[in-house]
Amino acid sequence: MTVQGDSADAATLPTAIKILIAGGFGAGKTTLVGAVSETRPLRTEEVLTESGVGIDDLEGVETKRTTTVAMDFGRITISDDLVLYLFGTPGQDRFWFVWDELALGAIGAVVLADTRRLADCFPSIDYFEGRGTPFLVAVNCFEGARRYRLDEVQAALNLDPEVPVLLCDARQRESVKEVLIMLVEHAMKIRATRRAD
Repeated sequence: MTVQGDSADAATLPTAIKILIAGGFGAGKTTLVGAVSETRPLRTEEVLTESGVGIDDLEGVETKRTTTVAMDFGRITISDDLVLYLFGTPGQDRFWFVWDELALGAIGAVVLADTRRLADCFPSIDYFEGRGTPFLVAVNCFEGARRYRLDEVQAALNLDPEVPVLLCDARQRESVKEVLIMLVEHAMKIRATRRAD
């Protein structure tokens, strides 16, 4: 894609790849975006208040003090002609109305899973399956959480065998990079298969 202008050597714009980071409340989406973004991430976190008592389920994440109310946003420049944009979705169902806007143009999604609250992944998985959006499940390695085998997670979430499931430490840049690389490869494979059909 090029910028139209008077100059014969118009500047070349980089290809932008949009990726969603989804999952349940407290799964580590904001942390993941912050760990890998080359710029200071945009965060729309607000402090949890007494108004959320009875609405926000803090079981398993009792120390959580903030929540994302719109999105997280980060950027990774791969090369002069390729940039990844990361959009972290809000995890609570009362903020799901923004998901359709965030999902527009996304090539795929990471569903971040917390094994302490594994059922919180189902809404994200249902959403992406319903839209036909390629996704993978990244099991965030929280300290003190029970360790499950990846095939156990896949079975518990009733995932298609083709959906990748891998371990991730959302605090570690290298771990997050591996997840994003696998997602892009998975999305490209699905696109190629759909074109061939």
